[in-house]
Amino acid sequence: MSTDGPRCSLCGQPVAKEYKPFCSKRCADVDLNRWLSGTYVITAHDEEDDSLIPDATPPEDA
Repeated sequence: MSTDGPRCSLCGQPVAKEYKPFCSKRCADVDLNRWLSGTYVITAHDEEDDSLIPDATPPEDA
């Protein structure tokens, strides 16, 4: 068996076509559970951080 193909991101086993990008239903379910339980998180940009960014508009000369 060739080891050149893609590997499951959870366990490293060869990817199964029907569960791509995972090797099995179990690994696909584990990944889904991690998303649903909050283990995986995509950080969001906080609006209050915008106040820390200087205004790009040049000051008006009076």
